[in-house]
Amino acid sequence: MTLLQYPITIAIIILTSLISIVAFKDGDLKYKLLLYPYRMRHNKETYRILSHIFIHADYMHLIFNMVVLFSFGSIMEHLFNVSFGSELGSFHFLILYLAGGVVATIWPCIRNSENPSYMSLGASGAVSAILFASIIWIPYGGIYVMFIPIEIPAWLFGILYLLFEFYMNKKGGGKIAHDAHIGGALFGVFYAIIIEPHKGTEFINYILG
Repeated sequence: MTLLQYPITIAIIILTSLISIVAFKDGDLKYKLLLYPYRMRHNKETYRILSHIFIHADYMHLIFNMVVLFSFGSIMEHLFNVSFGSELGSFHFLILYLAGGVVATIWPCIRNSENPSYMSLGASGAVSAILFASIIWIPYGGIYVMFIPIEIPAWLFGILYLLFEFYMNKKGGGKIAHDAHIGGALFGVFYAIIIEPHKGTEFINYILG
C-alpha cells in the first residue's frame, strides 16, 4: 500500500502532531483545548469534547498514539475503501475516529461534571475505536505488544485489553483515562458491526470455530 491509499489517516496524524507540538510550547492553548467536563457544563465550552483529541501530554504520549493509529488506521481505511468505495470508505473511517473520540468522553464527562480538578487530553479513545474496529474486521490478525516477543491473536488481545482496562478503571488512581479507552473500544466494535453486520457474525464464528 502507498500513503495515497489512506489519506485520512495521514491527515489526522499530521494535524494532530502539529497541534500537539504547538500546544507543548503554549500552555494557554493546551488549557483551552483539553477535556474539562466542569467548564464544559458550567461555561458551555462543549467544543472541548472534540478538541482534546488533537493535543497530548508530551512527545511520548503523542508518538505512541500516532504509531498505533498509523499501524491500524492505515489498514482500516484501506479496507473501508475496498468495501465501500473511496468516498464512503473515507467517510466511515473519519466518523469512526472522531465519533470514537467523542463517545469515549461521555462517561468521564458525566462522572466529572462537578469536579473542577479533572482534566484529560489525547487521542487514546479515538485510537481505541480504530483498534477495536480492526479486531472485529480481521480477528485472525496478529498484534505485537511491547516487551512480549510473540504475536498475540487480535481477538485475544481485544479481550485481554478490555479486562485490563476494566480492572484499572475500577482500581482507580493514576493519570490514565481507562474509562475513555473502554468507551472508544466499545464504540469501535459497535460501529464496525453497524456498517457491516456480517463482520460480527464472522467474528463470533471465528472465535467459536
